[in-house]
Formats: sequence, structure tokens, C-alpha cells
Amino acid sequence: MNFLAHALLSGPDPALRLGGLIGDFIKGPLPGALPANIAAGVALHRRIDGCAGAHPAFRRSCARVGPSRRRFAGVMVDMFYDHFLARHWTSFSDETLAAFAAASYRLLSDHGHLLSESNRAMVAAMRRHDWLVSYRSAKTVGYALDRMALRLRRQPNALPGALEELHGAYAQFEADFLAFFPDALAFSAAFTPAREAAWA
Repeated sequence: MNFLAHALLSGPDPALRLGGLIGDFIKGPLPGALPANIAAGVALHRRIDGCAGAHPAFRRSCARVGPSRRRFAGVMVDMFYDHFLARHWTSFSDETLAAFAAASYRLLSDHGHLLSESNRAMVAAMRRHDWLVSYRSAKTVGYALDRMALRLRRQPNALPGALEELHGAYAQFEADFLAFFPDALAFSAAFTPAREAAWA
């Protein structure tokens, strides 16, 4: 999952949401200095990624990606699903997407001390360009994937132009998302920080 999905799936608790948003910034064992509820949010982020990877609908989406880009299918589908979540936002949240996004940016900015300098710069760009709301546009998702392609170690690579994969099977990807996301909501709703030790 990408930023928007992780933020919503983390639920209303600010610490869990923050952990969900920064989960991709933290690799390996959770830092001991990370506050417990934020660490639980990072743990939930990882559980959600595991749930997605095993879900039949998500796997169908990955299989729709052409052979030349198949190695990037997971990250592409993550981005595609944020697009569909933004498009179907009112089906999954009573809060407006704009208000949810603004609250998420504030949460990240207020806890910038937990992030590296490069990640703080990413958060500033996220807020400045309103990434979470902009995912409504498929073109924005395409731009994001093209930028990601430029940061990959292997150059050139097959990721540029990945938006054509979405356009080529838009209705099918959308149906996969709509089959997946209610299950992801139910999965994340079963998580509480107190239960994380049992889930570990």
C-alpha cells in the first residue's frame, strides 16, 4: 500500500496513523527510541503490506502488469490503489479527502524530528503538492511512478510509462481494488497496540 491507503487503514488514532505514514521510512527492527504507539503504527503498516501481498485481488492486479514491468508490479499496484481510494473516498470515510490529507500533513510535519533530512524533504514536497488529494488524477500517479523510476539504482529500467498499464486495464484494476479494500479495512480494524505482541 501507498501513503493514502496506509493513513486511512491506520484508523483515527494519531500515533497509529503517523506510524502508518512513516512505515516505509523505517527498515529492519523498530528503533527502541520510537514511542510505543507510533511503533505499533509501523508494525500495523507492515502487517497491512503482508495482508495485501497475500490477498487474491491484489495478486490479480499484480498479474495484470505486463512482463516487462512485472518486477515493479507491487509498487505500481500500491500507487494504482491509492488512485482508486481517492476516487472512491466517500465510500470509505465520512471525512473529506482534503481535510484528511491536511490533518495527515500536519501530523507528519509536527513529528519531523523522527524523520531523516531526506524524508523531511519528501514530507515537505508531499504537503506542498498535496500528494494525497492529487492521487485522484491518474496522470499524477503516472508522474509519481516516472519520478520513482529516475531514483532506481538500475538505469535505464522499465518503470517509466507505467501509467499505460493502468489505462490498459482500468476497470479490472478498479474491480480488484474494490474487492480488496473492504477486507483490508476489516484486517486493520482487528489490530490494537495491545495485541501487537501476539501478532509479532
